[in-house]
Amino acid sequence: MIRAGRALHRLLGLTAVFQLTAPFQLTAVFQLTAVLGLCASMNLLAGEEPGSPDPRAGVFSAEFPFEPHFVDVLGSRMHYVDEGEGTPIVFLHGNPTSSYLWRNVIPYVKGIGRAIAVDNIGFGKSDKPQLAYTFQDHYRYIETFIEQLGLNDIVLVVHDWGSVLGLNYARLHERNVRGVVFMEAIIPPRFPIESVGGMGQLFERFRDPVQGKALLMEQNVFIESLLANATLTRRMSEAEMDVYREPFPDAASRFPIYVWPNELPIGGKPARNVEVVESVGKWLKRSRMPKLLQYASPGAIVNPERAAWMAEHYRNLETQFVGYGSHYIQEDNPEAIGRGIVDWYRREID
Repeated sequence: MIRAGRALHRLLGLTAVFQLTAPFQLTAVFQLTAVLGLCASMNLLAGEEPGSPDPRAGVFSAEFPFEPHFVDVLGSRMHYVDEGEGTPIVFLHGNPTSSYLWRNVIPYVKGIGRAIAVDNIGFGKSDKPQLAYTFQDHYRYIETFIEQLGLNDIVLVVHDWGSVLGLNYARLHERNVRGVVFMEAIIPPRFPIESVGGMGQLFERFRDPVQGKALLMEQNVFIESLLANATLTRRMSEAEMDVYREPFPDAASRFPIYVWPNELPIGGKPARNVEVVESVGKWLKRSRMPKLLQYASPGAIVNPERAAWMAEHYRNLETQFVGYGSHYIQEDNPEAIGRGIVDWYRREID
């Protein structure tokens, strides 16, 4: 019960940070309160007795036991991991993470294909060239990365901004993509958002050129507050957090983190990204390509209600509930995500 209380405390803190709109805030808190009470009564979080081992302990690891690979893309080096053989399964991350986000998912997936997890330009171990770091910049690098590695007939597994990068690639290169898996995706019905108020006061401050740079570059709040408090069923270790911190040792290095919130399609701006996200939404409705949505409760961008909307509106879409989590659900549910991808792949792709 103590662990349940701590998990609820973290959720309440994270909810306060995001300043979510009232209906979702209350729904999320009520849902998690009920869930944590149930888990505590069943001794799922705390174990049957104090000091008993967590049955999920072997699922989580801070280690990144993959050989590093680098490829020259548009004059800069991009880092990626490359495990297994067969169909290329390409993992794309978002803000402010890296291929490290997928470390506990890849072991389940590399048995069915070639698991490739790349660090976006400016993130992880990839270079930080002088760029504006807009969505369009990131997309050019990912599109060229896939071309440089000669990857054909790929499956995409995407999260956060990686979802827009990957789904836009699938839309524009449909003949080269066999299927897509997405989670906490920046797509309809959540995005585009009509006004910045729909994302809460903190994101409004992120988009202010003065306050945003102070918060995201100088204070590093995306990593130290949002990411650090984004798990619900456990707390990430300092070893894990240090890996996420490592690519951003000073304010200047965090410029790519600062740009991403300003790229969100909110209030009609930036118009170029409103167009991209709306086009992806239209494509998801008409494309026959096999699709898998993995979602958690209460979720952050994709809650169970939005997952139901997607199941109704997106063509050839399967949905999987992977457990309890907020936005970085790979840090709460890597086994469910990995095994779920494998099960779907065997049914729909293999």
